[in-house]
Formats: sequence, structure tokens, C-alpha cells
Amino acid sequence: MLPRMREMWRGVRLLGRGLGWAARHGREWRLGMVPALITFVGYVAALVALVVWTDDLVAWATPFADHWASPWAGVFRGLLDAVVVGGGLLLAVISFTAVTLLVGQPFYETIAARVDRAEGGAEGPELGLWRELWIGARDSVRVLLRVAAFAVVLFALGFVPVAGQTVVPAIGFCVSGFFLTLELTAVAMQRRDVPLRDRIRILRSRLPLVLGFGVPLVLAFLVPFVAVFLMPGAVAGATLLAREVLPPDPAAPGSGPDDDGDDEDTAAPGAPGFAGPPGN
Repeated sequence: MLPRMREMWRGVRLLGRGLGWAARHGREWRLGMVPALITFVGYVAALVALVVWTDDLVAWATPFADHWASPWAGVFRGLLDAVVVGGGLLLAVISFTAVTLLVGQPFYETIAARVDRAEGGAEGPELGLWRELWIGARDSVRVLLRVAAFAVVLFALGFVPVAGQTVVPAIGFCVSGFFLTLELTAVAMQRRDVPLRDRIRILRSRLPLVLGFGVPLVLAFLVPFVAVFLMPGAVAGATLLAREVLPPDPAAPGSGPDDDGDDEDTAAPGAPGFAGPPGN
């Protein structure tokens, strides 16, 4: 239990180091907020439009309820209104990071590259903007499908008495923290040509570390507009985490244990022999 708690705390520290890096690099922090702000404004506008037009949308989709006796038509459509708005909110929450990373790919690529240079070690090959956007969009869709599958299961389990109101929300935060970290580390790992399947395997092998990084971010992102301010630091911290879980390039200067005093092996447990970034 104690080693897992140390790993979890290490994840929190990596997040703190990333936020500290962003605070010390004001230009990158301001540029990194631009795509997050654009995405946030777009999502707010879309959600407001959804709330305004939900009644009309539900009425259009359920003409068969027009002749139902009162109050059943109103109750049925009211429930559908709640489902549509709730589904829109859920989709916004689970897709915000992925869309922001796509919109701000060049900005966050710059942040990840600067963190790599500051920490020492290889930065990975240049893939080209359009190839990076294509890979990022493709992987984001795959991640969102996985998130949606978990969301459906957790939503159903939420109706289980007691456990649905206690255990299930805690599991939901952990699942969200894992996938949020997966999305954020995509910038650094994509630069190292690590495919999505291997990213998932590597992060699962360091689950306490990943949850220590991701769960606090999930809780912070629940506060409106906070995600806009934290995204640059979150990407910087995710780059540090990617360096932590991936084996160092032995030919790179400065590769080795972190400079924060810990001498733990930076290679992912359960992945011996992972001598370099896997190919696609």
C-alpha cells in the first residue's frame, strides 16, 4: 500500500511541476490558454443553444406523445429533456480536452518540446503538422469511444442503491483521471511515435502514478473556466509524466533519474525490454 501511495503522490508532484513550469514561462502559458479559451467559448455557446432548443427538439422527435393523456406527455418529454441536456454536458466534459488539444496542437507541441529540452533527452521525430493532426484526431476518437463505453456502464451502475451513490462516483473520477492523463500525454508520446495501444498499456502499468496526476485535474476541471488556465501546465506536467513512464534514450544527454531526488526506475513496470518507441 505504501509504495502505491508514494507513486500516487509522485503523480501529484509531477502535476505541480508542470503547473510551476507554466507559471515560470508566461509566454507559453498565455499562448496555451488561447485554444482552451476558444474551445470553452464554443462549448458554452453550443450548450446554451442545446438548452434553449431542447424542448423543440424533443417535441419534434416524439410526435407520438402529442395525444397522450395529461400529465404523461409532459413527464415523458421532461425526462427526455433532462437526458438530452445531461448527455450534452457529459459529451462536453469527456471531449473538451481532446478538442482543445486538436485546436491547439502547434501550441502544445511547442510546450512539450520546450519541456523536453529543459529536462534533457531526445525530443522525438518531427511528424509534420497535418500528420500530427490526423493522428491526434484518430486517437482522440478512439479514446472518446472508450470513455463513452465506461460512461454508459457507470451511468447504469449509478442506479444501484448505496453503491451507486458512493462507490460508483469514486470509480468514475478514477476512470476520468486515467483517460484525461491518456489524452494529455498524447502530445509527448505522439512525438515519440508511441501508438495508442502502447500508451494505454504503459499508463496502466503505472496506474497509481497516473491517478495521482489525473484525478486532481478532473476535480479542478469541474470548476468552470479553470481548465482554460490549467491546460498549459497540464500539458507540461503530462510531458514530464511521459518521460517518467517511458524508458530514457540512453544516447540522450541528461537522460536518467528525475532531478527531483527520486531514484526510481523511470521505465514502466511490466514492460521490460522496451528499448525504444514502438512503431505504428
